[in-house]
Amino acid sequence: QVQLVESGGGLVQAGGSLRLSCAASGVRGSISAMGWYRQAPGKQRELVARIRSGTSTTYEDSVKGRFTISRDNPKNMVYLQMDSLKPEDTGVYYCNTEIARGFTNFNYWGQGTQVTVSS
Repeated sequence: QVQLVESGGGLVQAGGSLRLSCAASGVRGSISAMGWYRQAPGKQRELVARIRSGTSTTYEDSVKGRFTISRDNPKNMVYLQMDSLKPEDTGVYYCNTEIARGFTNFNYWGQGTQVTVSS
């Protein structure tokens, strides 16, 4: 069974930095993409950053230039370096992975890690 375990969340002042990590275990098939989503109170979950099996990356507009997503493919890990954090970055951050088996992609989610940015 695929499990995603996130770490690295916490409380930080505006302008500070945090680094989130996510480790995927029990993977059968090939990981086609890994990413980070966040959900603020009262809002829908939104994509923050995503990286495909190569180096192709996608970022939500508000985090471009401040956040950097990276992968360690042999270890099935994904990281999110968050710099110049703002109070509006506050939320629960979820790790996501897409695993391809044959012609089907399967999505898996971590349990989430809280990020709180104080002003």
